[in-house]
Amino acid sequence: MPIDHYENFPVASVLLPKRLRIPVQHIYRFARCADDVADEGDHSDDWRLQELDRYAQQLDLINEQRIEQDGQQRLRPIFMPLAEVITAHDLPLKPFYDLLSAFKQDVHTKRYDDYPSLLDYCTRSADPVGRILLHLYQENRPDSLTMSDAICTGLQLTNFWQDVAIDWHKDRVYIPQQELQRFGVDEGFIAQAVAGEVPSTTQREAWQALMRHQVTQARALLNAGKPLCRRLPGRLNLELRLIIQGGLRILEKLERVQFDVFNHRPIIKKQDSLLLFVRALRN
Repeated sequence: MPIDHYENFPVASVLLPKRLRIPVQHIYRFARCADDVADEGDHSDDWRLQELDRYAQQLDLINEQRIEQDGQQRLRPIFMPLAEVITAHDLPLKPFYDLLSAFKQDVHTKRYDDYPSLLDYCTRSADPVGRILLHLYQENRPDSLTMSDAICTGLQLTNFWQDVAIDWHKDRVYIPQQELQRFGVDEGFIAQAVAGEVPSTTQREAWQALMRHQVTQARALLNAGKPLCRRLPGRLNLELRLIIQGGLRILEKLERVQFDVFNHRPIIKKQDSLLLFVRALRN
């Protein structure tokens, strides 16, 4: 299932130590392919769920191989190098299972009632990636994991807010229903905006107030995770600083277009690189 993806943030960039680039690529490939199973193509929901169950079964085999050291031939191609990475770096399997749990949830859950339910999803859709990488970097202090969770959830929310229109076409609304109600916005506004209809001043102001609040929360999470950077050495330190600054830059761009993600989806461009580098060095 070859799918092209735009990524806000670098994957296995040159800033990573050379010895970690290939392991990170294999971890990313697992997450990306599983996510595509849940999101892409015209498959039925039953097929998606069954395929994600097969991914979980592959993780089961990797766990068995740790004990038995056999059964390599039963692994799918993308799982063979992943198994080597997991074994070589003694990575915990729970974060990988958590990712699959979130992807399965994407198949059947299209709305979230409140923030706690959305954040619970983020603990399985985003936070596991940071935890896997910290284990790879051998930084496993409990408060480091907490700061990583804040960064990953902040990045996930940032992605949700920049992709409101894209998610609408997938029949998904990640803005919690309670938030929509609290700010006087209904899904009809999103449908109209996606269709190119011009909202009234009252509708636009309500949307802006709603999104301003979402952006403020995402920014607070990203800032809360910043101290983690100081715990990582050299290039890893800079890599994480750049990732955080990339998320903050997207939020800044959302504010600059007054949260009109329907006509101006903010993305990181090449011309942002120098600004992000300077900000990463300063913060």
